[in-house]
Amino acid sequence: MNQKSNIEILEECGAILRGHFLLTSGRHSDTYVEKFKLLQYPLLTDKLCRAIAENFADSKPHVVVGAATGGIIISHGVGRFLTTRSIFAERVDKELVFRRGFSIEKGERVLIVDDVVTTGGSIFEMIDLVVNNGGVIMGIGTLIDRSAGKIDFGFPHYSLVSLDIPSYESDKCPQCANDIPLTSRGRTGKK
Repeated sequence: MNQKSNIEILEECGAILRGHFLLTSGRHSDTYVEKFKLLQYPLLTDKLCRAIAENFADSKPHVVVGAATGGIIISHGVGRFLTTRSIFAERVDKELVFRRGFSIEKGERVLIVDDVVTTGGSIFEMIDLVVNNGGVIMGIGTLIDRSAGKIDFGFPHYSLVSLDIPSYESDKCPQCANDIPLTSRGRTGKK
C-alpha cells in the first residue's frame, strides 16, 4: 500500500474533516482526522494494520502496545498480523498506565502503535511507560502523522499517511483571529 491509496481510504470513509478543531494536544487546526470513521470498517482497518505489521515484522516484537481508545483497535490488529500479544495503556488521573493485568516483562521487544500523531505527546508517554517497565522498543507504527515526519521519537517510526497539517496554539490560530467558531473533537482527557 502506498500513501496515495491510504489517503484515498481515509477520504472514502469520511475521516478527513475540514473546520476549526480543538485537537487532543490542545492545539487548533482547520483539518481533523476522525480515526473512528476509519476504524468502524474492520476490513479497511485490517489492511492498514497489516501494512504496519509487515513493516515491523523483521524486528520480531513480542508485544504490541497502543493507548486507549483508538490504539486498542490498532494494537490488536497489528498484533494479530505479527502473531504477538497486544496490550494497551489507559489514562488514570491524566497519566498513561497499564491496568487490567497488563505488563511488559524486562527485555520484551515492544512495538508501539498509535492512530494520529500531532505533537507526539501520547507516544512519548508510551515510550516512557514501556521503558520504565523494562521493555525494549523496536519501533513506532502510526496510521497518520500530522507532522509530516517532523517529530523524532528516537526509534524507527513508520506512518501509513504523512500529512503536513498545520496546528496552532490558540493565541496564534488564524481561525480564532477571524472569530470562526471552534468545534471540539477528539479529546482524550490528556489535558
